[in-house]
Amino acid sequence: MTAALAASWSATMRYARAAADHFWCTVADRCPGLLPEREAAVFLAALGRLASGGDDPAGRAALLAVLGRAWRRYRLPPHQLTIEAALTATVARHAPLTPELTVAWERACRRASAAVARSAARVGDGPAWWPVQVVGHERPTDGVAIMTVRPWRRHPFRPGQAVPVCIERWPGRWRWYSPANAPRADGTLELHVRAVAAVSRALVHAVRPGDRLWLGPPCDVGLILDPASRADLLLVAGGTGLAPLRALVEQVAATPVGRRVTLVVGARTFADLYDAISLDKLQRAHEWLTIVPAFSHDVAAEPGERGDALTVAMDHHRPGQEVYLCGPPVMVAGSRLRLLAAGVPAERIHLPDGFAV
Repeated sequence: MTAALAASWSATMRYARAAADHFWCTVADRCPGLLPEREAAVFLAALGRLASGGDDPAGRAALLAVLGRAWRRYRLPPHQLTIEAALTATVARHAPLTPELTVAWERACRRASAAVARSAARVGDGPAWWPVQVVGHERPTDGVAIMTVRPWRRHPFRPGQAVPVCIERWPGRWRWYSPANAPRADGTLELHVRAVAAVSRALVHAVRPGDRLWLGPPCDVGLILDPASRADLLLVAGGTGLAPLRALVEQVAATPVGRRVTLVVGARTFADLYDAISLDKLQRAHEWLTIVPAFSHDVAAEPGERGDALTVAMDHHRPGQEVYLCGPPVMVAGSRLRLLAAGVPAERIHLPDGFAV
């Protein structure tokens, strides 16, 4: 039945605009003023994808973060049955539903709204999503993009946090990305994206300056600096896992407290070191910052730069450092045990929790 739910939702999204209009009108007929018309399309796409079960655990977590905020912002809990009925009616209007599939959709809507209600109890207040415009898009290496986006209203992220991102091409598909900068005066955010799946490939190869995206509410994933700590930092980045760690460097630069920071940046070869220019500028600007490249497949690398990022990083570990690591899942998976085996205290190890880059 899960496949049938996903197929009927996919059929509904072929008529996304008409579906959003139908959904909003159905809700407005029963509860005028409950949901703003301009928000209906984003809300419907997210809720329908959650109900249809068409996502991985990280995508589901992103959907719940976004929808939980919307549930609170628009005071939807007392109107849960109205939202569920409107979603089922919208799918039935745009996709052929058998009686059995109609019942399945009703049950899926109940499960989805219950999950969103639980999420709403945990998330804070504020907007559920921020429209942003792409103002810069560079592809420094094959398969990687550095995007600069400007929100229409300031996004309240902190360095080290992750934010859900959605593109117009696939409404309802929210994916986690972590800004690569500390907050800026102009409000822009820089996102680093590697083309590994449908959404990320679109962000790398199809999105252009002037396009619109949406950002969801920021979420702590275990990489925020402890404001009470003054310890030196050892930052270990693999691939686009560099983004949140570069943001931490910028945070230290903005609020100097005498910390020394070592940033180890892992890549296969020198050609894969996609953010080399920005890193060089950072190192030239701050005497307390040491940047060390780590090349896993570059025979021309210096001896101290050969190996995976964590192996090279351990040569630079000093007692008392806080260790932050971010990278592909395969890199993160075994890193805690390696760090513990190397004598790093568990309380000084900071890894991303449920956030893939």
